[in-house]
Amino acid sequence: MKIDRRHLALPALALGLLAAVPAFALSAEEEIVAKRVEAFRVAQMAQDAKALAGLTAPELSYSHSDGRVEDKAQFIAAATSGKSRTLSLQYKDPTVRVVGDVAIVRFHWLGESESVADGKKSSTNLHILMNWQKQAGTWNLLSRASTKL
Repeated sequence: MKIDRRHLALPALALGLLAAVPAFALSAEEEIVAKRVEAFRVAQMAQDAKALAGLTAPELSYSHSDGRVEDKAQFIAAATSGKSRTLSLQYKDPTVRVVGDVAIVRFHWLGESESVADGKKSSTNLHILMNWQKQAGTWNLLSRASTKL
């Protein structure tokens, strides 16, 4: 079979159109989870214990990149202790996938904080995996794990 430019034009056009189409839109449930994830980020920045409590499941397992694992009470106490101040926190390139009553969320965490005691600044560059569960009609953070990049 002889292939000429006309045979290549349609696949090239289709490929070009696919590149112009935005990534798959989130479902309604995924949108709700994405909003809860953003609310969680804002609550972390503000060190807002009430908001963090409202976004997390009673069974929370919160794992840090240094290997520490906290339950809900430990996480909230540490996140709102006032020992450090969050200067910036980005959840870059988030993905949300809902599977039944569970949502799998992944993103790239870029943060900068400052120790209140000595003013020392530190940066974090992590990959985060969150698992959210729909409990009594509300999406709550059930578990979180991080890996240093």
